[in-house]
Amino acid sequence: MFSVTELAADDERHAGAAVRQARRAAGLTLRELADRVGVSVGTMSAVENGKVGLTVVRLRQIAVVLDVSPARLLAPPVGAGPATPPAGHRDWRAFPPLALDPVLAAAVGVLRETGYHGATMRMIAAAADISIAGIYHHHRSKQSLLVALVDLVMEDLTWRVLSAGAEAATPADRFERMVEALALFHAVRAEAAFIVATEVRSLEAPDRRRNAATRRRIQAALDAAAAAAVDDGTFGVALPHHAARAVATMCMALPYWYSPEGSQPPAEIAAEYAAMARDLMRPTR
Repeated sequence: MFSVTELAADDERHAGAAVRQARRAAGLTLRELADRVGVSVGTMSAVENGKVGLTVVRLRQIAVVLDVSPARLLAPPVGAGPATPPAGHRDWRAFPPLALDPVLAAAVGVLRETGYHGATMRMIAAAADISIAGIYHHHRSKQSLLVALVDLVMEDLTWRVLSAGAEAATPADRFERMVEALALFHAVRAEAAFIVATEVRSLEAPDRRRNAATRRRIQAALDAAAAAAVDDGTFGVALPHHAARAVATMCMALPYWYSPEGSQPPAEIAAEYAAMARDLMRPTR
């Protein structure tokens, strides 16, 4: 679900800063990198400053020259902080209730029961115990309601995953912490996460593209940590990007079967998934 098929604006900015960082680490001048990639110095400067479009093909060319993985160039560079948590919430393992207005809270139940295309604003208004006219004071359409819900859920997920990774001292630990955060979110917020996973296809452009960029950001962070752990010899998996995508899919599937009211608490299932993810990466130590 977090596949990288095209670069959005946020990805280009992250890639530009990461290219500069990797170029300097490799001891190359801007001109040397431009010559090896086959572009002008001006073009490469614009790439590093996020001022020109960067295709997946060009990204791979640069990655080959710098001897790094393309995923590492898509992740926010070292020093770029995680998504900002909501005011008053600093612990990514703590889950206060989502800040849902009455209509969004009602929509969660209706969408879980009927799906987006089966739901109507009248049904959601009835679930929220307000008039059909009153619901439009909160959200102008069913689509805007879905956008608001998806944005809220994805913002909550993003800051948790990136904050978890920022706590770690090594790439392997960063990968494991982010997996724990990803699994914990999908266990605790199972109902809302299920709706986002199943109904994101109902988003209209440009919100669909914006949501896809957020998902790519999360997957790129996982990919980069996995690749870095392979580079430093901690992980031995042959295809770290494939493995990282398998791990993300595993975590995102939790809402399809897991219930927070079951016998295994969310924190326990998240720790278990993090351990399984590390095993999947074939740790060497």
